[in-house]
This record gives sequence, structure tokens and C-alpha cells, in this order.
Amino acid sequence: MTTHPSGASSLFGDTLSRRRLRIVLTNIGTFGDINPLIALALELQRRGHHPVLAVPELYRRKIEPLGLGFSPLRPDIDPDDNRLAAMVYDLKKGTERGLRDFLFPVLRQSYDDLLSAVRADGGADLLLAGELAYAAPIVAEVTGTPWASYVLAPLSFFSAYDPPVLPPYPTLARLEPFLPGMGHIVAHFARWVTRNWAEPVYALRAELGLERGPNPIFDAKHSPRLVLALFSSVLGSTQPDWPASTKITGFVFYDSDGGKSGLAPELESFLQAGPPPLVFTLGSAAVHNAGDFFQQSAQAADILGQRAVLLVGSDPRNLPPQPYSPNLCVAQYAPYSQLFPHASLVVHQGGVGTTAQALQAGKPMLVMPYSHDQPDNARRVKRLGVAEIIQRKDYTAERAARLIAKMLADPAYQREAAAIRSRLLEEDGLKQACDALEALALPASPTHGFDSPKSETQSH
Repeated sequence: MTTHPSGASSLFGDTLSRRRLRIVLTNIGTFGDINPLIALALELQRRGHHPVLAVPELYRRKIEPLGLGFSPLRPDIDPDDNRLAAMVYDLKKGTERGLRDFLFPVLRQSYDDLLSAVRADGGADLLLAGELAYAAPIVAEVTGTPWASYVLAPLSFFSAYDPPVLPPYPTLARLEPFLPGMGHIVAHFARWVTRNWAEPVYALRAELGLERGPNPIFDAKHSPRLVLALFSSVLGSTQPDWPASTKITGFVFYDSDGGKSGLAPELESFLQAGPPPLVFTLGSAAVHNAGDFFQQSAQAADILGQRAVLLVGSDPRNLPPQPYSPNLCVAQYAPYSQLFPHASLVVHQGGVGTTAQALQAGKPMLVMPYSHDQPDNARRVKRLGVAEIIQRKDYTAERAARLIAKMLADPAYQREAAAIRSRLLEEDGLKQACDALEALALPASPTHGFDSPKSETQSH
């Protein structure tokens, strides 16, 4: 493996310049899955390393303007494919269909693409993989590349001691307080339900001459050397059955658009023209399966006599009836880090990225979860005293307005949200995560091994 001259300043000055790491960061998913990788890559680049993002082609335009390495990874994702969004966000079958109908049919292509990315330019010093990159543990095993994994939400651990809400079976979570040991039943039940899903992963391993290995959905996705839990301990704390290599870092934030992070002038003007508005958003993926959410939300704001911002995405079907009320601002997109601090309350789908930004802004939330980790995230923020939950089937203007009015009238929601914001401001998830990655990739020594680079060549 070739070592690279730094050409960049870093926290460790000339010492680090003698050991520049080529790090491949990979995952498949929505902007919520990829944005933390971009944040990590930018910080690793700032430290003098050479990060390469191996992610779907969709994200090239977000990544290359930042000066980061990019390597395309199949499957391709069509951001305007509403049918795909409806499929993967189906409450009962969304997770299963997302794996069996979208990811696993192209697993071999994903493997080939990632293998090329890891072997390029003399090889990678380290691979960092998200849990939807099912080819990553296989690539690491075939090439001998050290690897770490990351998760974004506590659901990913399926802990028996902190049992998650399973979207198709939410009743199981409600039984937990009344049935001792229910968490272990939920964990075993989840493995039983998914017992046949990962056969394509086992088939690929067999084709490559590898042993069957651990369960890809629950176990193999976690690196035995380092699992970065890129969320705050306010959302979930370490459990006895988490991988021993887990490190909770705190949230890692990024929501710029190819480096552009400001608010649109018309949105900025709206925010300055009156009191804090309600904000209604469905993130970057559920917005493609919005139904009548935005129409009902506009009506709820009207019932309450509240100013509101609707982030409707690019689908014209999401637009509420025109002409708009002067109390309503409709925009396709806005960076949450810039918008949420101006809000009175945020209504959203419960994705962990959106949830993290609302917590960071210190804002109460009304959560309308779809699937995957969203019902579990919703329950966690409700437990924190900063949120209420409304199911999709119950989301009407009248019901949403009643819940929002209740929350705005009760100062406890804002008080708890402000307290959590203070705790999050003490965390530095980005630094913690990058420090851990450097420590994993570099030999342990007083200088983190920067004076002992690998040999000039390494065979895979």
C-alpha cells in the first residue's frame, strides 16, 4: 500500500504528514445516512487524510464540490422515484422489501464497486461502513483491510435490555413494562422473522469461498474492532448486549448542499417578519411518500393561527392549495441547522438526522413516524419529555392542531428541550468519531504511529 504525502495541515503538524491515511467511507441510503459520512470525510480531510466516499451516484454532486474523493456504488437511487419511497416506508413490509427487493438483488454489483474503491490507488488503510453496506464486511475480509462500522440510531443494536419498537409490531414494545424479559423475546422474535432475508449475503460469501459467517442483519454489520454509535447518549445508552467495540460519540451533523449552507432569501425574510413559526418536514426520503401531510399541516397552522414553514421537497403534489396564506412559507428545502433554531416547534417523520437537529436546536417535536428506526426514535424523544407522537393514519389538521396547541401551551416541553440542547452542546461527536478512526488505523504509540508508516506495498 502506497503512503501518500500530506499536502495539508493537521492537528498533529509535521508528524501526521508522514502518515496520511486513505480511508474509504461507504453506505447506501438516504441523505440522512450519507450526511454523517460527509461530515466525517471533511474532518478527516482537514486532518490531512485522503477520504473517499463510496456511495450511490446520486450523491456525487453533493460530494465532489467539497474536494472529497468519490467512487460510485450500486444500486443507483432515483431521488424522484416515489414508488421506491412508498415501498421502503411501508409500515409492515418496508424493511423487508428494502432489503430483499432493492439492496440484495444487486449485492454482487455493490461488492464489485466497493472492492474497486478499496483497492484503488494502492489500497485503503481503513474502511468505514454503514449498516446498509452489506458488501463492506465481505470486502474487508477478502482484502484484509481494517474496518470500522457505524450506526445512527439505537434501534440498530436490537438490544434485549433496551428493546426497540419494531415497526410492524409496535404492540410488543408497549408490553415491555408489564412482562419481565419481554426485551429478550423481542430480540429473538426479530431474528426469527428475518431468518431467511439474508440468503443472498450467504450465497455471495459461498461464491467467494468464505465461510457462512455471522448473521448479516444483526451481527456481521458490526465491526469487531470499532462500532461508532453516531448518536448522543441522551437518545440511547450503552447496553450489556451491544458489541464490546462500541463507542458512543454524540451526533455528527452535516446538512449543507454541496457546501452551500444558507437559507433562501425569501425564507430568511419570512423568519424575520414575525414570531417563530411551526416547521413541517418529512426529511429527504419520506417526503417522496407524503400523502396529504402538507395539505393537512397547512390547515393545522391555519386552525391555530400560527405562522408555518413547509419543506415540501420537489414533488408538486406536496404543495398545499394556493393562494398561500401570508402566515405560510413553502420551500423545497432548507438546512435544518439554520432553520430549526428559528422554529417554535418541529413536526417531522422521526428520522434520526431530523430528530438530532431538532434536539440540537432545543425545540419540541410532534413526530409522525413512518418505518425503520422512526417509531423507535419517536418513542425515545417522547420519553425525554420533548415530543408527542401521532400516527400517520391519525394525522389530520384537527388532531395535529390539538397536539401542537397542547405542546405550545405547556412550558415543560420547551424546558426539557432546552436542557437537552445544553447537554448536546457539551458533546463533540465529530471529534470523538475521527479520533477513534485514527486510533484504529494507526499503531498505538505516543505519536499514534505516524512515524511508522506501512511498507510501500501491500498485497491484497
